[in-house]
Amino acid sequence: MGNVVVLGIFVADATFRADRQPKIGETLLGRSFALGPGGKGSNQAVAAGRAGADVTMLTRLCRDTFGAMAKQVWAEAGVTSAAIEGDTPTGAAFIFIEHGTGDNAIIVAPGAAGELSVSDIEANADLIGGASVFMTQLEQPMAAAFRALDVARAGGAVTILNPAPGAALPDGMLALCDYVTPNETEAEDLTGIPVTDQDSARAAAAALLEAGVQKAAVLTLGAQGAYYHGAEHSLLVPAFNAGPVAETTGAGDAFNGAFATALAEGRDPVEAARFGCATAAISVTRPGAAASMPLRAEIDALLAG
Repeated sequence: MGNVVVLGIFVADATFRADRQPKIGETLLGRSFALGPGGKGSNQAVAAGRAGADVTMLTRLCRDTFGAMAKQVWAEAGVTSAAIEGDTPTGAAFIFIEHGTGDNAIIVAPGAAGELSVSDIEANADLIGGASVFMTQLEQPMAAAFRALDVARAGGAVTILNPAPGAALPDGMLALCDYVTPNETEAEDLTGIPVTDQDSARAAAAALLEAGVQKAAVLTLGAQGAYYHGAEHSLLVPAFNAGPVAETTGAGDAFNGAFATALAEGRDPVEAARFGCATAAISVTRPGAAASMPLRAEIDALLAG
């Protein structure tokens, strides 16, 4: 089995629930508070680790409380840390959730991971280029992601870009990607095609291949599953039903981590997407993001069922 390297960010998610947001200068009593691990790259690495991958997380941390949290979360999931440590505080996110409606407002301060640079990528070129599968997102600086995809591709790694959060991509970036895994909104951001059904998903995916993606676009469609479009296959990979939905926060990260894991194991990419859908289906039955990621035995049991 091959290895997976994930470039991304870790942030500590501080989640507050209250009846409403405070006005400027106002103090409100909240209903609850929770502190836990976050950051798309970290969540995807945890998903891959719990799914059975030999996975390494490359990011920047500080030697502080939140940095220690990251290392503990990764160790418990079987993720190897390749974190670069410095003096800038580890990132954090403020998440406000309105009681009753579930509406949210979020402020993300990437902190240390916001300083990931091209020089950091060059310093870790052997790790990135030696991966079987390399995956990144768009929460860290774009220049670092672009260079890392270039290094990974030159080294022979299978490359995955999860283009989240949505952003304009530099010319040539998609051509460095074997697979791109946007959700409906991100696919529309990249192609200008609103994704509302299978036909529009196919059209958006085809546009991504025309824009340079090498093997396939895999659009995650929530409760519908994932739409896979490549040179050999174009089909909807249906979602699984693993039980009542508790929270969907970690679903996309669960899919991506599991998809990378299956590709590293040498699975057919459509089967890898099915593996990802099963993993995401289990994750949404649990609260949280990293905490919701299932173990390999659970994924295999759902697939066997």
